[in-house]
Amino acid sequence: MFRISVTLCCREIGKRFASTLSGEGGLPSNLRLAPNLVEFSRTERPPAAGSGLPVLRQCEVEIPSHLTARQAWLESLRGYEDEQLGLVDLHPDVFAVPPRIDILHEVAIWQKNFKRISHAKVKTRAEVRGGGRKPWQQKGSGRARHGSIRSPLWRGGGVAHGPRGPTSYYYMLPMKVRVMGLKVALSAKLAQDYLHIVDSLEMPTPDSQYILDLARHRHWGDSVLIVDVKEDLPENILKATEDLKTINVMPAIGLNVHSMLKHETLVLTLDAVSFLEKKLLWHDCRYSPLYPFKLPYSDLP
Repeated sequence: MFRISVTLCCREIGKRFASTLSGEGGLPSNLRLAPNLVEFSRTERPPAAGSGLPVLRQCEVEIPSHLTARQAWLESLRGYEDEQLGLVDLHPDVFAVPPRIDILHEVAIWQKNFKRISHAKVKTRAEVRGGGRKPWQQKGSGRARHGSIRSPLWRGGGVAHGPRGPTSYYYMLPMKVRVMGLKVALSAKLAQDYLHIVDSLEMPTPDSQYILDLARHRHWGDSVLIVDVKEDLPENILKATEDLKTINVMPAIGLNVHSMLKHETLVLTLDAVSFLEKKLLWHDCRYSPLYPFKLPYSDLP
């Protein structure tokens, strides 16, 4: 009996070892995806640097001598194949800062909480209806002494140390930390090849299926955030994205860390790139304090 059990164990171990070598035993059969549901890996674009294409946009802000400009492809929304029109120079102090996950987390939590107001409120023993009379005399009854049936010890009584809303969770991060959070988020998107630069938001059609097919053709992922400076955006892009939940349009003045982390791909126009570089780099060299808040600033870009 012992020999039979040993033989069966060795046979089972041999089968598992063979399946491991062949790559078939990675997951149990009930956890494997069907072949038609497996998504193919995202094809990587060739690096922009050294491609030989002309540089269509130079950095407007001077780059320090010890740093070099980062480059990205310039694309267009006018057709499926307009993926590599040229190169765009990006300022390294905005799009190539060291990754600071702690700052990203700090800014994301601040965005979540600084507008939060909790309206949770419970009644104390003084606010609960009733309980003005002493339930029984102090001595002689043999029961524990009580002064009111609305004591927190009683069922139906008040709540001690409960929430007394509305409670504000407002606090403010330093401006330098918030600016650094935007820089780290932009740099992370560029490093992960999830940052795309387009010349404009002009589209040939207002059909939403066109922009969905365009995002799928260029492997933009499951969600896309499109950013531009202009308030009056082209009518085609507005109509194409008004009913879509995965492709959103936002002005550059409202760009924030939470929105960039929420969407997989970030699409910036050339005007948005210039606007972000000018605004974010101004905080590195500004002299006038932001608080107390006084307008206008003498060195505001």
